[in-house]
Amino acid sequence: MSNRAPHGRATLKAADYVAGVRAGDRAVLARAITLVESTKPEHRALAQQVLQELLPETGKAIRLGITGVPGVGKSTTIDQLGINLVEAGHKVAVLAVDPTSKRTGGSILGDKTRMTRLSQAANGFIRPSPTSGTLGGVARKTRETMALVEAAGFDVVIVETVGVGQSETTVADMVDFFLVLLLAGGGDDLQGIKKGIIEIADMIAINKADGDNIVRAQAAASEYRGALSILTPASATWKPPVVTISGQTNIGLDALWAKIVEHREVTTRSGEFAERRRAQALSWMQDLIEERLMSALRENPAVAAALPGIEADVRDGRLLPTLAVERILAMMGLGGREPA
Repeated sequence: MSNRAPHGRATLKAADYVAGVRAGDRAVLARAITLVESTKPEHRALAQQVLQELLPETGKAIRLGITGVPGVGKSTTIDQLGINLVEAGHKVAVLAVDPTSKRTGGSILGDKTRMTRLSQAANGFIRPSPTSGTLGGVARKTRETMALVEAAGFDVVIVETVGVGQSETTVADMVDFFLVLLLAGGGDDLQGIKKGIIEIADMIAINKADGDNIVRAQAAASEYRGALSILTPASATWKPPVVTISGQTNIGLDALWAKIVEHREVTTRSGEFAERRRAQALSWMQDLIEERLMSALRENPAVAAALPGIEADVRDGRLLPTLAVERILAMMGLGGREPA
């Protein structure tokens, strides 16, 4: 008789996870994602074994990152684009990156209600943002989830930014194509849009270009084309286009997808696609190193005992932050020198 987990389900071994994910078993895939999101050391070891076994099946999907200003209609657009792709024969997974989900509930309850049609599609899969205290932690778990859904046969993976701040740059570092959704505003379209976000965009789409808003959307698109023309493109072979779409009425989404496919073809020929994938792997490794070091710091008994006092000394001005770091590193055996 198989071992049972505390909640009554059979305990899966690495081979069970690997076989289930490869077969596209939704229940096993969901459990594998829960496994990689776990912070328990025994789960981490098992998760790494599963991921290593599945590595040959990963990397074949188009990885699409999507961000947008509040109220831009991102969920509606992703839902409609996903349905279009499913109807065209693709398998589409949507992953959310929301660093705030631990504090606010984030997207935990909302994803499947925001994307009702895609969540119910046989070849659609939506996963809420993993909870974590840090953006790096969320990013690591999202990267590993991406590997799992790719191994399960999903050939389009959409990574959606839900939070604000650095999450856009983090997502751009883990995808092949980064799409920024914007709205036509009241004459100040370029206000409030961080220059850094525009610089990492592979395409800008002005959403809600329907009805009475078409002329405004086209005018906004012209403004953004002007803004992009004075920036140096990140790629020597790709000039980010600016298009108008309507996620609500499914206008322009086929043309938008055609541009994403064109980008894949152009960058594959130039070698940039392969280089971007190599950079993604290195970024994943570097983020993981940082996360594991911070985890080791928090789990160190000596550090845990001393940290409240050290933090109080730094906060109250009794201890220089640099000396505090040296003291903590010394406790961890990482080359720090305890001040005399």
